[in-house]
Amino acid sequence: MLFLFPSSSAGPSSEVMDTSAVAQSSRPASAPQVVEDDIDQYLNKQEGKIYRNRDPQLCRHGPLGKCVHCVPLEPFDEDYLNHLDPPVKHMSFHAYIRKLTGGADKGKFAALENISCKIKSGCEGHPPWPEGICTKCQPSAITLNRQKYRHVDNIMFENHTIADRFLDFWRKTGNQRIGYLYGRYTEHKDIPLGIRAEVAAIYEPPQIGTQNSLELLDDPKAKVVDEIAAKLGLRKVGWIFTDLVSEDTRKGTVRYSRNKDSYFLSSEECITAGFFQNQHPNHCRLSPDGHFGSKFVTVVATGGPDNQVHFEGYQVSNQCMALVRDECLLPCRDAPELGYAKESSSEQYVPDVFYKDIDKFGNEITQLARPLPVEYLIIDITTTFPKDPVYTFSTSSNLFPIENRESLGETQDFHSLATYLSQNPSSIFLEIISDFHLLLFLVTNEVMPLQDSISLLLDAVRTRNEDLAQTWKKSEQWATIEQLCSTVGVQPSELHEYGAMGGSTHAASSSSMWSCQHCTFMNQAGTDQCEMCRLPRT
Repeated sequence: MLFLFPSSSAGPSSEVMDTSAVAQSSRPASAPQVVEDDIDQYLNKQEGKIYRNRDPQLCRHGPLGKCVHCVPLEPFDEDYLNHLDPPVKHMSFHAYIRKLTGGADKGKFAALENISCKIKSGCEGHPPWPEGICTKCQPSAITLNRQKYRHVDNIMFENHTIADRFLDFWRKTGNQRIGYLYGRYTEHKDIPLGIRAEVAAIYEPPQIGTQNSLELLDDPKAKVVDEIAAKLGLRKVGWIFTDLVSEDTRKGTVRYSRNKDSYFLSSEECITAGFFQNQHPNHCRLSPDGHFGSKFVTVVATGGPDNQVHFEGYQVSNQCMALVRDECLLPCRDAPELGYAKESSSEQYVPDVFYKDIDKFGNEITQLARPLPVEYLIIDITTTFPKDPVYTFSTSSNLFPIENRESLGETQDFHSLATYLSQNPSSIFLEIISDFHLLLFLVTNEVMPLQDSISLLLDAVRTRNEDLAQTWKKSEQWATIEQLCSTVGVQPSELHEYGAMGGSTHAASSSSMWSCQHCTFMNQAGTDQCEMCRLPRT
């Protein structure tokens, strides 16, 4: 079981996304125009029909005719989705929109309404809560249902290197790790009108990790990281964390703990996911509030049925987002698979929350959500790796250190930058500089931050334009960077095309360490047995 402790800036707050539950058939004329994401604008223009070939046995018409056996299907056809391999339990969000707007009225009165668990303000017929409440201001009771659609249908890491570098922290320390996924949303063609979240990089914020807990710390660089990612054509698409326990160090297996007999996401993880999704709402033109749901995804690196590391993707439902936003849902520490709906108090009114279940006689019954099985709140998403890897950033085997890994002895400074440049003697400057963590260091370092003068380089990396990169390389800023690299132990005569082409004491110390062939733990030189698994070196 993994406990998550968000920092004060990442905890639930009543000031986040205060929505109204008043149903409206259309957006007010005074409301600002909603600008949807590029992928949503693209899918809105697609027909979405599922075309079928003529069946030679059942179709009795000519090649230009159509019948019930070959007529195109709607993207929300449940029978078609259930017969896919593997079957699809949740239709895409845009297929759900087509279902709402596909009637005779063409969606004229369709509105995606956000749930609110708060008392509506402005009711003057009685004293405020807890002295009084009426049916006009009282929020409706909530009956939890399994959501039939999902905002993201697939999560894909561009290559294995992204995931392997993230897992290296656990392999070397045994402590859990959390990170933010940066990438883009694209079309997922395996599902009608589907959306895929493509992950290009993982940013690891300041945190405290142990073998069974994670605590997020305040990140002063969070806003800058988002700005740099935006200039690279990326955005924050989700978060990832590990829940790994080594089972057999000799075989390299991990424990299979998250399954149908235990839980897939704990209640605390669902609450954290709901908070992150509330922070990143999905802009939607059919919602009176201008937003509905979220495309922000959750990925868990945990043990699979074969006792190997698996990546499982999830989202929580819009109902869970509302309960988390209005601070109505609590975790159960001793039962991770259960949540608990708060009871009303003098400080807060909480509407009744119910869920439907089957009793021992096979009858459908309604239960009060105290406690609440969190499986009603979870939506699973397939997580994949492509057959042909894609690389938005550098493909070099020698990569720049990841941020906030000082506990491993991996620091981001000009000494590590000099080592990185000396280990990558490529003649293509763009290939060397195209490293997400390196670009963040150039912008956020305290010695010479380049936030105001790196836009040209970011454009070169985004468009993969070597000429732009060479133009920036001739700038005064890069010359200063080369000079700073030369002051950390590299002689000026050894500075080649990119500067800092000399040796490094950091590289020497790193090469003196040896990796255990049983558990892959990195040990200091001069030891004959592994400090982690206590097995001999050879």
